[in-house]
Amino acid sequence: MSTATDIASVDTVTAADRGRRWSAVVADFCRRRPLGAIGAGVVVLMIVVALTAPGIAPYDPLNIDFAAMLAPPDAAHWLGTDAYGRDVLSRIIYGSQTALIVGFGAAFIGATAGAVLGVGSAYFGGRTDLVVQRFMDIFISFPLIILALAMVAILGNTLPNLIIAITVPMIPRCSLVIRSSALSIREMPYVDAARAAGYGHARIILRHMLPNVMAPYLIMLTSFLGQAILLEASLSFLGLGVQEPTAAWGLMLRGAAVEFAETAPWMALFPGLAISLAVFAFNLFGDSLRDALDPKLRTG
Repeated sequence: MSTATDIASVDTVTAADRGRRWSAVVADFCRRRPLGAIGAGVVVLMIVVALTAPGIAPYDPLNIDFAAMLAPPDAAHWLGTDAYGRDVLSRIIYGSQTALIVGFGAAFIGATAGAVLGVGSAYFGGRTDLVVQRFMDIFISFPLIILALAMVAILGNTLPNLIIAITVPMIPRCSLVIRSSALSIREMPYVDAARAAGYGHARIILRHMLPNVMAPYLIMLTSFLGQAILLEASLSFLGLGVQEPTAAWGLMLRGAAVEFAETAPWMALFPGLAISLAVFAFNLFGDSLRDALDPKLRTG
């Protein structure tokens, strides 16, 4: 009985110590990199808004009210309405869901696929590395937006296809960064020991190499998030992203056409601010995370 109690107390102490350790890490990050902490705070706020959108949005984002078309910001519609009488604030709130789904989906798949390709290419080396990297060079030679436009034109502009179209240009960029780290890890003694122990290639890559490239992986993941949100907004603005009546920030900018620039500037102003704030927050957090995780950039 006492043994079970002792084990439970040890587990409780361990959990408490772990919680204090993480609290200390977060506090140190906020103290050393306040801009990164602000960016992280905006990201967390954006996630909370997206998750609680049905409860905090004042109106249905798809509800059309012709009696309130192009209404300026007032007590009823804090950020005004669009050409169909839809509440701009509600559409911005629900648009955060589209931005995060596309952003996190594309960034996670792109960074993960790039990490696996980069580590595998570095591990096998030789002809495999040469062939993989030449393919990566071909893809990386295209600007992000051009390759994403081509992928959307081929696949179609549904939401899953949009995520794939944004994912593909990110894979080679992450692959090159991860490969440079994996090349040095490949020569480490523990990798040689794993080979000598008879472990298979998959086990060595997944158990011994991938965990040791997590720092550049996390840096690439956070940097890709802002790029993915910006790409989604750009494609939607061009008419190749999500389609009406879905609430999306880029689509709202497309709806705020030139003819409304003077009569209803709020249609473009507030969605544009939402895009800028989201991308800026992810970039701030990503840059600070890079500085914290990269030993060459770490200070103090």
